Amino acid sequence: MRKIAIIGGSGVYNPEALAGFEKKIIDTPYGQALVNVGMLYGNQVAFITRHGVGHSVPPHKINYRANIWALKSLGTEEILATTAVGSLNPEMTAGHFVVCNDLLDFTKSRINTFFDGERLPVGHADFTHPYCEKVRQKIIACLKQTDIAFHTHGTYVCTEGPRFESAAEVRMFARLGGDVVGMTNCPESVLAREAEMHYSTVSIVTNMGAGISKTPLSHQEVIDAMAKSIKNMEKLISSFIAYNEDAKASCTCATTMQEFGGFKLEGMKK
Repeated sequence: MRKIAIIGGSGVYNPEALAGFEKKIIDTPYGQALVNVGMLYGNQVAFITRHGVGHSVPPHKINYRANIWALKSLGTEEILATTAVGSLNPEMTAGHFVVCNDLLDFTKSRINTFFDGERLPVGHADFTHPYCEKVRQKIIACLKQTDIAFHTHGTYVCTEGPRFESAAEVRMFARLGGDVVGMTNCPESVLAREAEMHYSTVSIVTNMGAGISKTPLSHQEVIDAMAKSIKNMEKLISSFIAYNEDAKASCTCATTMQEFGGFKLEGMKK
């Protein structure tokens, strides 16, 4: 049995495949997390709505540590995270899925570690490859079975938000090698790595970035674009949960923090 988590981003609030799951409020050292838990295709599945009910939590105020800790406490091993993004790459247009393989972090005020010398010792996670290759390959295998337009590689640029980016920032991100831009993949991906889980993201392009787009950006534009892609995302989520084959790839996610004693929930200081 696989133990899987789905983290839903903007527009991914209640996939039909996960209907009827039990709602659980999980207490963590960092606050409470609301998780929907159930069984699907013989696997344990946990679902978190990243922005809360009705998109009530802005990206810079999401309790990323509580969410990741809660998923770890459920025994989660694999995480598929969804994100809505703007495109910096003319080949990645609205409706396309991007299975990102690299990351640029431009967040400013977020707590981005468990290993800060408080509840866990000071530690330094290897982040050479931000996304688990095993999970990435499973996602790609699932997408190949669909007619969804997708890209197997892309660099995600994470900004602080909640404002959208300026045209100059978009030009800079593109020159640095960024392909898509969003506001939620950091510190989520970092914390998942520290918690020694296999984490990857699928980004859905909702619009072109500022200065590339011919019109001003708006949140409604993102939600409307996601509404058009939600059936494709639900198709991917169902396929990923049902995909029980081994990925032909290797990773070291599960032993990332071994040098620092590993990520042990019971070892946390009160």
